[in-house]
Amino acid sequence: MTVRTDRTTARASSEGRAVARTETLLTGENGVGAVRRTTLPGGLRVVTETLPSVRSATFGIWAHVGSRDETPELNGATHYLEHLLFKGTERRSALDISAAVDEVGGEMNAFTAKEYTCYYARVLDDDLPLAIDVVSDMLTGSLIAAEDVEAERGVILEEIAMTEDDPGDGVHDLFAETMFGETALGRPVLGTVDTVNGLTRDRIERFYQEHYDPTRLVVAAAGNVEHESVVEHVYRAFDRVGALSRTGAEPVPPRAGSHTLRTAGRVDLLDRQTEQAHVILGVPGIPRTDDRRWALGVLNAALGGGMSSRLFQEVREKRGLAYAVYSFTAGFADCGLFGIYAGCRPNQVHDVLKICRDELDQVAAEGLSDAELRRAVGQLSGSTVLGLEDTGALMNRIGKGELCWGDQMSVNDMLERISAVTPEEVRAVARDILGQRPSLSVIGPLRDRQADRLSETVA
Repeated sequence: MTVRTDRTTARASSEGRAVARTETLLTGENGVGAVRRTTLPGGLRVVTETLPSVRSATFGIWAHVGSRDETPELNGATHYLEHLLFKGTERRSALDISAAVDEVGGEMNAFTAKEYTCYYARVLDDDLPLAIDVVSDMLTGSLIAAEDVEAERGVILEEIAMTEDDPGDGVHDLFAETMFGETALGRPVLGTVDTVNGLTRDRIERFYQEHYDPTRLVVAAAGNVEHESVVEHVYRAFDRVGALSRTGAEPVPPRAGSHTLRTAGRVDLLDRQTEQAHVILGVPGIPRTDDRRWALGVLNAALGGGMSSRLFQEVREKRGLAYAVYSFTAGFADCGLFGIYAGCRPNQVHDVLKICRDELDQVAAEGLSDAELRRAVGQLSGSTVLGLEDTGALMNRIGKGELCWGDQMSVNDMLERISAVTPEEVRAVARDILGQRPSLSVIGPLRDRQADRLSETVA
């Protein structure tokens, strides 16, 4: 149960008195697992989850910007900027940034997605003030020097080349293009060789100023942390550069919008001389806020989420047609995807796809058996809890929860929602989602005759 108790605290700034709003979002038990949020002047949000039984803490800053916020010419700018924020500030060089965390045995990294970016550091609890200062300095004081832009361009081009050398990853980018077409969601997060080469220092600087405003940031910390202490250290770090001077500024709300996927039945093939053919057969899914996501999660677990799933048993165990086969879901603010991935020998693509299509059709028509539903609920419940066993995962949960939903859900509430999924709900979501005409993306050495036959899979 989510509980909110509002209070207001006064905090002194270098320019006078400023007001910060603090709320308890989840009470936890005896203070363990309590989640609190403070909204600082300037619209910066700070959320924490307290777990006194551990000796580590993870601190992260989430930016309300991803690759879907880029124009075609700026494709890759969000990820490029992620790299550049590690290259130095007025207070620290790139070496100083990495050495500060290395010296205390911590780890620091970042990732860019289609709708958000996150920078984080995991350290011993005693070193949390250092982590806050270093990561906040990166976000607020980056120099984005011209020489760093040029040096990092080569690194990013190598990263793109590495992805192109791994068709198991590349087919997911191809699938996004298949489903979303020439839209921001359909373009790769890394950008392309052409767009990365076209990004200038001035373009990236403008992108940084536009999207790294405090109203578009969420600070999250989890582990053996004290909320008031985290807020105090964050306040000092951001106030040092005047980032909290805008009185009355409100945080931007969770992302919304309306996105229409491309026509179903599309087939995209990329001819590559690989040992395997990598295929994704998929359909439009649901937004991440859709209440059906719990039923879809159970369906996904039963269909292709583990060793007892239908796809694993039918494709790998019974027939030995693939080593890797699984299903997956992706939920965005206003749309989603559901897909099946398999990697197999090129001459077995049609057999694998036929089995996958047959399983989709059968589940869409009949739903799951009682045994499958029971296993899927247990698997999803267990993986949810086990996936939150470290402070990094907890930080991800509360940071993403604040940024994407504007709220928090306790682990117990999540488990209750999963356990409450009924056979009727699974049948309904299977009929709605899996009953759609699929699209297909393939990377591999396919002959013309094979390519022509693949269209029959989505007919």
